[in-house]
Amino acid sequence: MFDAEFVSDLIARAHDAFDVLSVRLGGERVYVSKSMLTGVHGCEAQYLTPSPFEWKPSTARGFVAHKAIELHSHWSGDPTPATLVEEAIARLGDEPSRRGGWVAGLNDGELAELRGYAIERLTRFLQDFPPLDLRANPILEATMKWRPTPCVELVGKTDLVIGRPEGRISKRLIIDFKTGYRSHHHRADLQFYALLETLSREVPPRKLATYYLDYAEAEVEDVTEGLLVAALNRTVAAVERHVELTIEGRQPVKRPAPPCRWCPLQPSCEEGREHLALVDGDDGRQGFDDA
Repeated sequence: MFDAEFVSDLIARAHDAFDVLSVRLGGERVYVSKSMLTGVHGCEAQYLTPSPFEWKPSTARGFVAHKAIELHSHWSGDPTPATLVEEAIARLGDEPSRRGGWVAGLNDGELAELRGYAIERLTRFLQDFPPLDLRANPILEATMKWRPTPCVELVGKTDLVIGRPEGRISKRLIIDFKTGYRSHHHRADLQFYALLETLSREVPPRKLATYYLDYAEAEVEDVTEGLLVAALNRTVAAVERHVELTIEGRQPVKRPAPPCRWCPLQPSCEEGREHLALVDGDDGRQGFDDA
């Protein structure tokens, strides 16, 4: 159980900080998400560079598998992973959204590739997780929002939330599913979700877990007062950096890292090319972060 005075003070501190930043924004609206936080705290030059994202089967498998998991939690009987993925693809293709239009426009070969990727991810999930007991109040793809001022809105969508608070007693577990390699920002993503839940519902979650489907391993962290304070400081600092870069004209700082490999600035960025040369080695092999 978290102290009510601590939670109230945390929310008040957040309001005060974002009130000041809203004045500096001068009416511009900023949506603070986990990807925004990762971007602005990483290479600022890359953050300011538009990078058009294109869906492909290997990157879309995640949201298809998540939709299939959602269907599984409410499906009568014992459907196969293939049945769930087929239904998920059909429903996603009907969505009036950019990703829905992408799914609807896939050819037979692309659909087959996407289906295979998603079935693999869903099968891993079903092997590792028992059926979700509805008495545990599971929520899949749970959206959270908090808008302290008209100019700033914090937004997030968690893969799975289990439990519900009893009064001010924290009993919720937030789980994020990941494929591929581990990254330090995965823990930061969940800490942001914990902060967002605290600000919007005034009761922090109890625990956070990142589950890596490829490794069948979970990294679990208790939610503490220190964690929430650190998450708020990181979020406020991100909005301040955004203001400095986009409104006040500060020169961006380059921070070479694994994302340099996919950065559109790479051809003209000496720092990024030097970083990749060190990672790849003289024989041109790619580093672990590209696996």
